[in-house]
This record gives sequence, structure tokens and C-alpha cells, in this order.
Amino acid sequence: MTIRDTSAQDRLIEKKPNRKRQLILLGAGAVVLVLLALLVPTAKRMLSTDTSVSASRLSFATVERGPFVRDIAADGRVVAAISPTLYAASPGAVVLKVNAGDAVKKGQVLAVIDSPELTNKLAQEESNADAMQVDYERAQIDARKQRLELQKARDNATVDQKTAQTDLERNQKAFAKGAVAQMEVAHAQDTLEKAQIALRHANADMNLDNDSLGFDVKAKKLAWDRQKLLVQDLQRQVDDLNVKSPVNGQVGQLFIAPTATVAKDAKLLSVIDLSALEVEVTVPESFARDLAVGMGADISGNGGDWKGAVSAISPEVVDGQVTARVRFEGRKPEQLRQNQRLSVRIVLDQRQNVLTVARGSFIDESGGNYAYVVRDGIAVKTPIRAGASSIDKVEILQGLKEGDKIVISGTDAFNGAQRVAISD
Repeated sequence: MTIRDTSAQDRLIEKKPNRKRQLILLGAGAVVLVLLALLVPTAKRMLSTDTSVSASRLSFATVERGPFVRDIAADGRVVAAISPTLYAASPGAVVLKVNAGDAVKKGQVLAVIDSPELTNKLAQEESNADAMQVDYERAQIDARKQRLELQKARDNATVDQKTAQTDLERNQKAFAKGAVAQMEVAHAQDTLEKAQIALRHANADMNLDNDSLGFDVKAKKLAWDRQKLLVQDLQRQVDDLNVKSPVNGQVGQLFIAPTATVAKDAKLLSVIDLSALEVEVTVPESFARDLAVGMGADISGNGGDWKGAVSAISPEVVDGQVTARVRFEGRKPEQLRQNQRLSVRIVLDQRQNVLTVARGSFIDESGGNYAYVVRDGIAVKTPIRAGASSIDKVEILQGLKEGDKIVISGTDAFNGAQRVAISD
């Protein structure tokens, strides 16, 4: 018996395509292709760099061309250009006549020193000077008397010489007529010679004694002059016991109590000349090299603005800072006080059309020899030559062009790599 199969009953069922699935597969393929297109260049860049650093750790700036102002901005304090400190010229008891902050005039007595020792010494030396003056005047009188005596002796010798000359002539005439003996003529001759010798000695004595008397008088005069100088010096010291203000201004700091006993050269007080105020600023050593006396400055604060100029620069560097002073020019400030804070801006250099970039740590880290230029997410180490620096900008002399984007801080993370990938 034969069993029939079901082939006669089977029929082919046509399978309909799944459109939704095809669309999903096509979309997934397209996404994969896009991702490949995006990742392949990135992967190539990553493979071509030495390291990768996140952009959040870096700071960037664009190279620009424009004006370049190199200046120094600093806070300063008001100081008096003339602020003398007064000292005790002698030891003694001091009484202050003013208080801190008092306005004073030049020559006004600010303190009085009581020094009995100095005043007594002045009185003694004045007495000695008076005694020396008397000695000098007495020496002048004695010299005149002695000169009169010498003149008298000379006049007598002159008369004796003339008398002897007359006697000799008379005896010679009498001898010629036989009225006197030869012995009388010889005696008259001897008398004349003695008179001539006496006259010569009188002249010599007068000249020598005149010189001697002149020296004695001059010595007395010099001693008196020396004593007068000593008295003048002591008088100056006594006058200095009245401590006077050397300037018009204001009493600054008092270094002693209103009444005190002090030693010689002890500090008493200071006086501030408010008409000659300056601003003292400290600037970094790197900028101080370009500072020069006479440079212009802008001073502001206390609700005012003033023009100034650098008046002095300290030759000493302290903690990497240099101290400079700026004087006011033109309109003088009013109601400023010692040590008041003001802002100062000193212009070192000002030029136009200069290639610059924002200042950053890359200058210090590279020494101004290279910078990392960012192109297509890659920072490339590029040699440069930097010029002058201001507070916020650096002059670029070579290696960069306008529009270049560089990394200005955070390059320490690059570890000196030649190419660094910048990741988002």
C-alpha cells in the first residue's frame, strides 16, 4: 500500500522584506562611517604627538599687532623729600615746645636744652678773651713806648754825630791857623768816630727792636683772635641749645618725652617739609634696569591725579625689588600725609605697530627662546625671539606672526615635548 506525501499540498510562501530593520542597519553603518571619518584624523594626530594635555590646564593668547606701552604700575607711599631729624647738640635737660603734628616755621624754637656746663664754659672763655684783648692792647702801648725810646736814642746819636763833626771841622780850621795842637784835632776825630758808631748801633737797634716788638704784638693779636674763635664756637653751641626748625613744615615724630634728660647727639624729633613731598615705590629688578631719572609718571589716589617724574633710583636691590622716588610736578598735592598710599604708573616705552602677545609664564619657562603654537589641536614647539616686556604684554621680534595662537601658561606640563596634543 502506498502512502502519498503532502508535496501536492505544499506551496511556496513569499517572504516580505523588513524595511525598518534595513533602515536601522543603514543608519548604524552611516554612524560608524562618520565616527571613523572623525576618529581617524584624531588618531593620526595623537599618534604623531609626544604627549597629550587637557586644554583646561592651559591658557592661550593670540598674537596681535598694535600699540605697545611698556610701563610700571605700583603702589607707593608718600614721603617727604626733606624730612630732617633734629639731634641734641649737647647733653642736658630738654623741654619740648611743640607736639607731633604742629605746623612750624623755619627758625622757630622747637626744644630747649639746659646745659649749665656749656654756658659756664662760654662765660669763662669770654673772660679769657677779654683778658687777651687787654694783653694785646697793652702790648701795643708798650711797643709804642719802646719805639719812642729807640727813636729818642737814635735822635741823640744823630745829634752827637753832628756835634762831633762840627767840633772836628772847627779844630781842623784852628789847627791850620796854629791856634790848637794836633792832639786836639786827633781827639775830635776820635769823638766823631765814636758818635758815628753810636748812630749806626742806634739805627740797627731801632730796626731790630721794631721787628721784635711787631712780633710780640702780632703774637698777642693771634692769641686773642684764637680765643675769639673759641668763644664764637661755644656761642654757637649755646645757641644750638635752642633747637630750631630748619624748614617750614610740620612736626613729625617725637623721639623723647616732653621733658627729658638726654645725651649728646640723641634724637629729639623730626620735621616734615610738606611743600616737598615725593612718592616712594618699589619696582621689580627686571624693570629697574630700564628706569631713569626724569621719566614721566602718573600719580593717583585720594581723589586726585597728578603728574610726576622719577627723581631718584636706589642702587641697591633688596628682595628682588628696587626702591625709586617720584616727585610731583606742576600742581602740588594738598592734604596729603606722610606714608599715605598712592598709585603710580611710570611709562618706560611707548611705540606703535608692534607685534605683541599677552604676557605669561611661557617667557620665564622658555627664557623667551620658544613658544608652543597651537594649530589643529596640536601645540608645536616653535623657536621665537622675544623683546621688551610690559606688565601685560611681551614684544615678539621673530618666530611668530599676527593671528598665531600660542600657549602662554601651563607649558610646564609639556615637559619640553616637540609636539603636544591639546585635548578638550
